[in-house]
Amino acid sequence: MPIVQGGMGVGVSLAGLASAVANQGGVGVISSAGLGAIYNNYSKDYRTASIWGLKEELRKAREATKGIIGVNVMVAMSNFADMVKTAIAEKADIIFSGAGLPLNLPSFLTEDAKTKLAPIVSSARAAKVLCQKWFSEYKYIPDAIVVEGPKAGGHLGYKADQISDEHYSLEAIVPQIVAEVRAFEAEHNCSIPVIAGGGIYTGEDIYRIMALGADGVQMGTRFVTTDECDADPAFKQSYIEAHEEDIEIIQSPVGMPGRAIRNSFLDRVKEGLKVPKACPFDCIKTCDVTHSPYCIMLALYNAFKGKLRNGYAFCGSNAWRAEKIQSVRELMTSLRTEYDSFAAKCEGFSLREKLFGAK
Repeated sequence: MPIVQGGMGVGVSLAGLASAVANQGGVGVISSAGLGAIYNNYSKDYRTASIWGLKEELRKAREATKGIIGVNVMVAMSNFADMVKTAIAEKADIIFSGAGLPLNLPSFLTEDAKTKLAPIVSSARAAKVLCQKWFSEYKYIPDAIVVEGPKAGGHLGYKADQISDEHYSLEAIVPQIVAEVRAFEAEHNCSIPVIAGGGIYTGEDIYRIMALGADGVQMGTRFVTTDECDADPAFKQSYIEAHEEDIEIIQSPVGMPGRAIRNSFLDRVKEGLKVPKACPFDCIKTCDVTHSPYCIMLALYNAFKGKLRNGYAFCGSNAWRAEKIQSVRELMTSLRTEYDSFAAKCEGFSLREKLFGAK
């Protein structure tokens, strides 16, 4: 199935969710963000624990599936190089990398590496720059390109005023990026699948975005409310209880806008009741603890553990539409049914138009 499960940190997509998605024919993705906090018992050193944690999650995923398992590694992470090297050494099938342009990602590949590389971009210009840089410097062509629109969950690669601007919508940027990628393909006689993500929720959404040229989709929010999602039940329940007006854009301590579910923690931040403390992790390059009202790693870790009074849940724009917890198998089946149903309707209409003319 042309579905990539988005990498969701901290702890939301680990081996449990990734292997379940892979077993249903999708691409399962482990998030490498925050593994040092999750595996704190192994080592108090964040970076050492992160390396161990990624090895453990990949091992557990491999034991549970023969499907495709990827790792999401954010460029903004201070241990970006550690996580990329570990993913390659442990033979992850693919690395997805965004939150900045991963211009040097191919430099980490070893001679015997089997791992594919897929950058995450948010504009045609970024796709062009990256393709040219990888080819000119490393003679490497991206194995896929993920386009992430402004309706995605978590940290967003957009300025605040671009998030609601239709010129930056996924539907607007996918054809632009597809055109750029197809031109590169023609020039270099290669094939690069374009995967679109951010706000895709139903089988109909999948059909519509693929009709614009995408080869597949990335979905995160839909997989949170599954049995196999690695987050605490309270985290999943926050999606089910959320109303549309609860989904808000926040300014993250890492210097980027993010989308999250409003709760008492975020209200206290707005009221100035949270105070900065020392940084226990040094996890994100752009995070300045002296100007941060809270530690984002601790906030997201607490949410993952279900302690939402001391943290909050990142989410996509459609999180409020969640109604129930279901298995990954049930979700994938319903997405396929919705896709097939809408495709039959569209293609049937198209055929009628050809035969009898538009009315």
